[in-house]
Amino acid sequence: MQRPGGLRGEAHMVIQTRQAQRLFHGRSRRDSPDKPEIIGLTRFATLMRHVWQAASRDDPWADWLLLRVYYAVEEHREGLDVLRQQIDRTLESMPAVEIELAESVRPIQVPLSFSSPYGYMGAYLIAEFDRYARAILTARHVGLLPRDESERRLHEGGRLVRGVFHIPQGWRYRATKRADLAQPTPAAERMIEEWGYPPNDVVRGEVRAPVAPPISAVSDVTNGGEAAEGSDDL
Repeated sequence: MQRPGGLRGEAHMVIQTRQAQRLFHGRSRRDSPDKPEIIGLTRFATLMRHVWQAASRDDPWADWLLLRVYYAVEEHREGLDVLRQQIDRTLESMPAVEIELAESVRPIQVPLSFSSPYGYMGAYLIAEFDRYARAILTARHVGLLPRDESERRLHEGGRLVRGVFHIPQGWRYRATKRADLAQPTPAAERMIEEWGYPPNDVVRGEVRAPVAPPISAVSDVTNGGEAAEGSDDL
């Protein structure tokens, strides 16, 4: 019986501020060897792809990391929303004056193509920040925020985004599984040393991130954990 092929689709995001563009690209040590690395969306999505694949292979540390990132995204999106509402109230504070949010005369359109949902979740964070940055820059332009205050607020919002992007920093797949924790294998001992011992409910598989891959009964390491042909996964 013939089966339909895997699903494919396209997505893109529109970026209107330079501040949001910097969050997208980050800063690599290769480009600025004298400065610390800043993980942008592209690097974050790559790291989370590896974590996603490891979680599908029964790696408890990967499952734990997905859990931490998922709830950090939720928490920091709420934080950005609170900050944006504060600025919106500032823009609405002048009686009889209606202030429209500034828009870029040349916004950039960036294609999005990620192998795990977490890349897109990171993009949503940047989209929230972009809207927030536009509001701050508008308030500064019309004299409702001094420059120093606007820079402080931009940094505060950017820190929420970067705080999520840096969570998987240093992740390396070591082919560990939950069974390796019974009598810790050398690889498991190294993960315990580097990342700590996962919570017991995570080790037992009782608690997983709401967005997590199914755990494969048989892992196929040779194909890099990508969706098999004929899968409905994008």
